[in-house]
Amino acid sequence: MSHSRTIADLEADIVALRAAAERAGTALACLFSTSDEFEAAVVRVRREQGAYRAQAGTRHPLRAAALVALMVLVFVLL
Repeated sequence: MSHSRTIADLEADIVALRAAAERAGTALACLFSTSDEFEAAVVRVRREQGAYRAQAGTRHPLRAAALVALMVLVFVLL
């Protein structure tokens, strides 16, 4: 049995094929126009993941200084 197709079916298939081809072409396009934008996005994502956290000692410098001063005082008094 042969299946006959109408002109409208063929035109609809051609339109769908063109739309699929356009979507396929844009799906491979880069989201960034420059490498600087790409690098900024990479850094932002890594920051959100916690890759660039501050060191433990640098968060509270006054606390560290007070602890050192207390240790010196205890050492001098002994």
